[in-house]
Amino acid sequence: MQHVQGRIFRDLALPGVSPAERSALYIAMIETLARLHSFNVNSLGLQGYGRGSGYCKRQISTWRRQYQAAAHADIPAMDELAEWLVNNVPAGDAEENLIHGDFRIDNIIFHPREARVLAVLDWELSTTGHPLADFAYSIAFYFWPPNLMHLNLGTFKNINDTAGIPTIEELVSVYSRCRGTTTSLDNLNFFLALSYFKIASICQGIYARYLLGNSAAENSHKFGNMVETLATAGLQIAKKTSFTTAIQFRSTGELFQQSQRGKEVLQKVKDFMGKHVFPAEKEMAEFYARNKHSPDVWKKPALIERLKERAKAEGLWNLFLPAVSGLGQVDYALIAEETGKCYFAPEVFNCHAPDTGNMEVLHMYGSEEQKKQWLEPLLEGKISSCFCMTEPDVASSDATNMECSLQRDGGSFIINGKKWWSSGAGNPNCKFAIVMARDKNTSASRYKQHSMIIVPMDTPGVKLIRPLSVFGYFDYFHGGHFEVHFNNVRVPASHLILGEGRGFEIAQGRLGPGRIHHCMRSIGAAETALRILCERSAQRVTFGKKLYHHEVVAHWIAECRIAIEQARLLTLKAASRIDTLGNREARKEVSMIKVVAPRAVLKVVDCAIQVCGGAGFTDDFPLAQMFAFVRTLRVADGPDEVHLSAIAKMELLDQAKQLNAHL
Repeated sequence: MQHVQGRIFRDLALPGVSPAERSALYIAMIETLARLHSFNVNSLGLQGYGRGSGYCKRQISTWRRQYQAAAHADIPAMDELAEWLVNNVPAGDAEENLIHGDFRIDNIIFHPREARVLAVLDWELSTTGHPLADFAYSIAFYFWPPNLMHLNLGTFKNINDTAGIPTIEELVSVYSRCRGTTTSLDNLNFFLALSYFKIASICQGIYARYLLGNSAAENSHKFGNMVETLATAGLQIAKKTSFTTAIQFRSTGELFQQSQRGKEVLQKVKDFMGKHVFPAEKEMAEFYARNKHSPDVWKKPALIERLKERAKAEGLWNLFLPAVSGLGQVDYALIAEETGKCYFAPEVFNCHAPDTGNMEVLHMYGSEEQKKQWLEPLLEGKISSCFCMTEPDVASSDATNMECSLQRDGGSFIINGKKWWSSGAGNPNCKFAIVMARDKNTSASRYKQHSMIIVPMDTPGVKLIRPLSVFGYFDYFHGGHFEVHFNNVRVPASHLILGEGRGFEIAQGRLGPGRIHHCMRSIGAAETALRILCERSAQRVTFGKKLYHHEVVAHWIAECRIAIEQARLLTLKAASRIDTLGNREARKEVSMIKVVAPRAVLKVVDCAIQVCGGAGFTDDFPLAQMFAFVRTLRVADGPDEVHLSAIAKMELLDQAKQLNAHL
């Protein structure tokens, strides 16, 4: 603990972290356990570390002796449990994997900001033996007796109702995947019962020290009452015929589970949209029609500020950020879909790009000074920001091509280069940019040459060159998409985010959730387009019958619904994997939705335009602008071709792993 700086959670509920991070921390714990069990004892030179086969029998004997030496009263349940364990030792009691012996989340040091294990503590019980003993001990809290809940002993308590805690099924899946095997659970009830016998014996020892006046723990007097309850619980688990019957499933039957809070917030967002946002569409359209040729067109209408204040007052604010909202990615994905039905809705809830991505970056990687100066006003909606990455003079589909330079000069950095498609830069309230730049003088690998740095927009040398149009649309509401030049721009070294050469690391950390948000918002737009398609086909008549009576139009409607449902399901799967496994394990699904969702939505919008005829190309409908926006998603955050190559590479690796597992 003196040598590794990080986080240690003494409470299994992991208070103070979001449900999404809570899930990722538990997944990281099980992944670490699986790696530990995968080590080859012989190759590590640990042939004599354990006492050979018979681990389970020795464990029963050891904890039975310790219990009997500390017993203060006759507890029949403990004796009965011990006898059951002796008589039901698994036939495979010859396994000699490296095991920890006391593996639980409060014996782990996690990275200060990331859901990553840095160190495992308390190895005094480590030996060689059966790996399921460790696994069962780490999940024993799932069966914690309800009548001990009130004791609130931190490490020992049931947390099944805590948002974000993965299900046992999910942990088993992670463990099996990391070990590259199908984990046999036939004897898991034995190892769970052994864990409860072990915990009961430990509790008895703590209480015995209390009676002798040797226990320093303030709550040591509580442990005496736990022994019989734990032994009884162990007996109940022991007598289950299989693992599956022992599990108290928390699944509601949903394919991708929303939390209760997620359901409540989604309904509030739907109500708010219906009552305040959709009725404001006409006034918004009139504002931009009136100011089309005025400098005021870049300003936000006063209506938006009124809606933002109302949303903030109702608690519908910063919903995209799990640490603030308490929502997981599945929860927010469905909310993003709802807000995608109206182009200005995301900003009403302070959930609009690029501010969301920048807030995620600063929240995850920013220093305390950076958070106070830039993140806090963004979270409050007082300022806006932009993100400068893509460049006009190089092929940005390969991000290592970036030429914008970053040079250290004493206590400052000097930036020179050109950026474009800097969304939001034209907003008068845009106060800073996060700029991706490259140190050309470093000998580091090409993925460690780039850094991200905060550049205030009023810094000398920052110049807005021109707004770029998308199929003729300038996207005034979102602050446009500007070309920005940086000419000898000097900013303090304290503005550097995370550290030199960490740019790609930061980019990968922010892309997963952001891509899910984009995809779900575009699916919301597809729902709007399909509604317009259906309404128009029911209103217009050609060749003597309503449009929807023409089989080709009816088929378009059906194909559009299928495309939307498919895209939504895959996107929710990606969100679910981020919730349960973290960004890294969801990379393939995130790349897939980045290809699938824009294609599906473009298909729906194109069909709607076709049914609306000439009107579909005008501003009488939102379809033309919708098409322009969604078409950019096939290039933004990596073109389809880059994602397809990445998907193919990951699929080939997965197939190779499966092949090796069967050999």
